[in-house]
Amino acid sequence: MKMRLMATVAAALVLAGGWASFGIAGAATRLTVYTALETEQLAPYKKAFEADNPDIEIRWVRDSNGVITAKLLAERNNPQADAIWGVAASSLLLLEKQGLLDPYAPKDVGAVKAAFRDTATPPAWVGMDAWMAAICFNSEEAKKKGLPKPKSWADLTSAIYKDQIVMPSPASSGTGFLAVSGWLQMMGDGPGWAFMDKLDANMAAYIHSGSKPCKMVAAGEYPVGISMEYAGVQQQNEGAPIEVILPPEGTGWEIEATAIVKGGHNEEAARRLADWAVSAKARDQYARFYPITAVPGAKTQLANYPADAESHLGRNDFAWAAANRDAILAKWTARYQGKAEDH
Repeated sequence: MKMRLMATVAAALVLAGGWASFGIAGAATRLTVYTALETEQLAPYKKAFEADNPDIEIRWVRDSNGVITAKLLAERNNPQADAIWGVAASSLLLLEKQGLLDPYAPKDVGAVKAAFRDTATPPAWVGMDAWMAAICFNSEEAKKKGLPKPKSWADLTSAIYKDQIVMPSPASSGTGFLAVSGWLQMMGDGPGWAFMDKLDANMAAYIHSGSKPCKMVAAGEYPVGISMEYAGVQQQNEGAPIEVILPPEGTGWEIEATAIVKGGHNEEAARRLADWAVSAKARDQYARFYPITAVPGAKTQLANYPADAESHLGRNDFAWAAANRDAILAKWTARYQGKAEDH
């Protein structure tokens, strides 16, 4: 009888332990993270973060920068996101101005380059890495059409490229907006819009994705694309006959950044994500895609990535870009929306 009682108690303890374990596993916090990261980045970033934070599960909500920004603004009175990971700094400056971000200083924020984080204390957003606008050029397709290799932004206004260029729409793509913002800041307002008028004459279509123009060029759909440098290098590494050209005039660029959404349901987990996002492990994840990282000392580099890429970063006032975003997009839409693809 005594032995049977002990066995029963032991079984109960095992069962209880099993249910306790299930409870711990089942209690993992689901962190809703809004992002504009490329789709191929989602799985490795999630895996790396959750390996160090097994009690938190990331639930991605992904779209282009413009769409994510509009979504966050629309949800201001009923936030659905807990955190933002991988959205343009210019978008986060706009959200900060609207009071939609919860300022927080990650534990290792001091390791982040000053130019890659919000100047406020504590910062409303902290950068991850930088990406830039670049020209993707398919030499094989260009040869078939007798097109020369463009070496600068100015070259793209030549009539020889009529209907041969694709680029992201700044109304929906962060890459599109950084390109437009870069031209306006580097050239000046009047010359910048004059350049875009000439460029538009050669434009086949404006695409709702920052990376897609380079992918279309790699597939031979068009010979020339304005896109992000990472997308071009990636296609090149996969064997596509394309070159990535960083114009000597300089190029527009952006910072991917992390922030906490004010009014989110999981503040503690969101802060842990913000802490991890500036760690050495996170930095090395970013460098697999964008070698210009907010925290220096990345261990990994992207093959064929231009060694002098950082020297091509043009003038960029993020506060100016955020403050003038609506006006720029309204003017751009009025002039060029007719060639934008359907969403």
